[in-house]
Amino acid sequence: MARAIMIQGTGSNVGKSMLVAGLARAFRDRGLRVAPFKPQNMSNNAAVTEDGGEIGRAQALQARAARIAPRIDMNPVLLKPETDTGAQVIVQGQRFATLSARDYAREKPKLMSAIVQSFQRLGADHDLIVVEGAGSPAEVNLRAGDLANMGFAEAAGVPVILVGDIDRGGVIAQIVGTQAVLSDADAARIRGFAVNRFRGDPTLFDDGMTRIAEQTGWASLGLVPWFHDAWKLPAEDVLDLSSGPERGGIKVAVPRLNRIANFDDLDPLTSEPGLEVQIIEAGQPLPGDATLVLIPGSKATIADLEHFRAQGWDIDLAAHVRRGGHVLGLCGGYQMLGDWIDDPDGIEGRPGRHPGLGLLRIETVMKPGKRVRLSAAHHVETGEAVTGYEIHLGHTTGPDCDRAWLRIGDRPEGAASADGRVRGCYLHGLYGADGFRRADLARMGAQSGISYEASVEETLDKLAAHVAQHLDLDRILELAEPVA
Repeated sequence: MARAIMIQGTGSNVGKSMLVAGLARAFRDRGLRVAPFKPQNMSNNAAVTEDGGEIGRAQALQARAARIAPRIDMNPVLLKPETDTGAQVIVQGQRFATLSARDYAREKPKLMSAIVQSFQRLGADHDLIVVEGAGSPAEVNLRAGDLANMGFAEAAGVPVILVGDIDRGGVIAQIVGTQAVLSDADAARIRGFAVNRFRGDPTLFDDGMTRIAEQTGWASLGLVPWFHDAWKLPAEDVLDLSSGPERGGIKVAVPRLNRIANFDDLDPLTSEPGLEVQIIEAGQPLPGDATLVLIPGSKATIADLEHFRAQGWDIDLAAHVRRGGHVLGLCGGYQMLGDWIDDPDGIEGRPGRHPGLGLLRIETVMKPGKRVRLSAAHHVETGEAVTGYEIHLGHTTGPDCDRAWLRIGDRPEGAASADGRVRGCYLHGLYGADGFRRADLARMGAQSGISYEASVEETLDKLAAHVAQHLDLDRILELAEPVA
């Protein structure tokens, strides 16, 4: 019978996703069949499963850590923000609806049944489920109808470990204060605590760990030092998206769109020692010394195109092209590079026809029905194999599509300008393929110095060893309880 344990945090971005990935690999290395699970996630950085569903990118990485394929049941509810007040709701991998926050609250009882169903299906196939919460259980104003933390823990009967982030400061108050605001029943679900992201001599916090244990009555499960190789793993959240190290070599400029989506394309580039990836924030110009401007995907292409123009990036991009620079648009970024984006049904807002950046002779028509699939392709020029995924609305045609630079099976994919310096496509994950990345960087005057997939595997192994050294895995396994 499968057992389960849930990792909740004292706040957002305290390192829950990373710890779950580390635990998944550490317990898998002990011979257990492990599955990750997150009842509700909010992210526009989605992954595609083999059966054509969407889940959070973090759960896909955690599945990889557990050495299994991602499944829709690992993240049964995914919220993909489209505006400040509304989000597309993905349930068990498929689009359910686009809802305002108020309307979503009314749907929560239905969604809990789907969440528990997915959780139980995972339990039938695995020995251990490591569950990740979202945000913090201390947000007691959201407790009624909660799907992400104590609401799920109560519905599924899962014990909880609470994690605090000492790097933020005030970690004793984080943990003790969480207990203080919880109901007695919710506080009783927490069986232990851990402190994450410690820097320095860990013995200096021995008294702190003792004080938390005495104050709460919870088991002390470990003090986890900062994991310095975390940047080598795919970023989960837009909050984690930042410029890479200043290394010299060629510069890749990436404008941060308001609704940036599926930005995992940047991870292999950030890992390259001969590249400097620079995230360009709103109000900053695109740098004149960039070799490549990469326009990433977007959850709201037309709105982000307006945002792009509002920053003056359209002017900067035109100057970049005149200087002989390279441009790559992926998914929504690909659509922006064309002459027109036509939205006759108002899928992204008011119906209308919107001028694009005019750097590719293409037009996109937004149509209902999202393409979500894993895809195997090859690069036409070099024959290099590429694997990735498609996740988009819209159909793109035009003269520059005659210079498609990828093929997915028998289907041409992408478009390129006559000189080949401006390109776009719908396929995410291109740069994860070492051969293609090596060839593409070479044409821009850079060399590839890594095997990306091997680097991710090595980092996951290091993370598992790190977690195993600093957390009490035997005690955590004892605290896990059978899936009902």
